[in-house]
Amino acid sequence: MDIARIERRIGVRAAPEQIWDLIADLPGWDRWNPVETGLEGTIAFGAGIALTETIEGLPERRAASRVGDWQPYSQLVWAENRGLWFRSMRYFEIQPLDEPNSCIIANGFIFSGLRGEMFFDRNRPHLRHAVDAVAEAWKAAAEA
Repeated sequence: MDIARIERRIGVRAAPEQIWDLIADLPGWDRWNPVETGLEGTIAFGAGIALTETIEGLPERRAASRVGDWQPYSQLVWAENRGLWFRSMRYFEIQPLDEPNSCIIANGFIFSGLRGEMFFDRNRPHLRHAVDAVAEAWKAAAEA
C-alpha cells in the first residue's frame, strides 16, 4: 500500500456558504477546530498555511504546509512534506444535497510514502479520533 487514508463524513443542516465561511476564516478555526489551531496563511493555490496540530495521543507539533487545491464552497486541501519518504495531505470537503440547507461534510488525512504508511499504521486510532472530533465540532459550529 502506497497511500493510507482516513476520513469522516457527516450530514450537516447548513448551506454550503455557511460551512465554507468557517473554513475560509483561518484564524477563526481556534473557535471550533479541536485539532488544527493557530492557523496563519492564505487560501490560494500554492500558498503557505502554518498551524498547530494537536492530536490526542501524539505530540503537539507546528506544521508548515502548502495549499494544493481549493474551491470555494466545496473543498480545501493542503499538503506537507514530512521527510524524505513521508508526505501528508489534509482535506475538508463540502457536498451539497438536494434538500435545502443540507450538506455532507468530510475531513480526512492522506499519507503517502513508506514512512507515511508506517505512521498511519502506528497511529490509526489517534487519527480516527481526530477526524471524528473535527467532524463533530465543524457540524456543531455550522449548525449554530
